[in-house]
Amino acid sequence: MEMIDRKGGSALWRQIGEILAADIAAGTFAPGERLPTEPELMQRFGVSRFTVRQALGHLEQRGLVRAEQGRGTFVHRGVLDYTLSKRTRFHKNLIEQGFEPGGELLVHEIVPATERVAAQLKIASGAPVIHRRGVMTADGVPVELGDTYYPSERFPDFDKARLLYPTITAALASYGVTDYERLSTEIEARMPSAEEARLLRQPKSVPLLITRKVDVDAGGIPIAFAESMWSADRVIFNAELR
Repeated sequence: MEMIDRKGGSALWRQIGEILAADIAAGTFAPGERLPTEPELMQRFGVSRFTVRQALGHLEQRGLVRAEQGRGTFVHRGVLDYTLSKRTRFHKNLIEQGFEPGGELLVHEIVPATERVAAQLKIASGAPVIHRRGVMTADGVPVELGDTYYPSERFPDFDKARLLYPTITAALASYGVTDYERLSTEIEARMPSAEEARLLRQPKSVPLLITRKVDVDAGGIPIAFAESMWSADRVIFNAELR
């Protein structure tokens, strides 16, 4: 049984979490490797299942591990090197690095365009736009919380199209947008709100990288404006200037 300080001021689950985090950093558990089972960790540290789950939950919140229902807890593969280019595609970026892309749609609604959204999409202020908010994941770990806006008149029933097609690119192609490019990208940093930290499953002390981008079709007409919040300790942006 591994000794931990049971009389000190640090909670047992926090001590166990730090020991496991050190094991991960030292390479004892390799990226993608499954951690010992809960009973094995209970025996190793001489603690309850509840304490082990607290420790694993803390590691998952930090983005070091991911829990898979029925399979166990796995070491996260590390920082995502995300390329920003004229044809940036989320799924392509992840697949090329061996990550499994995923996500969850949180909001789909049609709302009046604010002045900022209207200016980016070059439509009248108050015109109807599709607003979609979702969390995008890499190997089940949240990396991006994004709000995207599309002109509603150009993409009617877009929610149904997204159910029919596996990616945004394929859904847009069904409306005749066979290719699109990123016109511009802005990046800034700030601290997350409590809700943003919860959705990204990260501590509130970890900053966010905020990107704002406009996509245009082959004719240069804006088709989407997005503001995305990325966990700063899970992504590195690589600007491709060619």
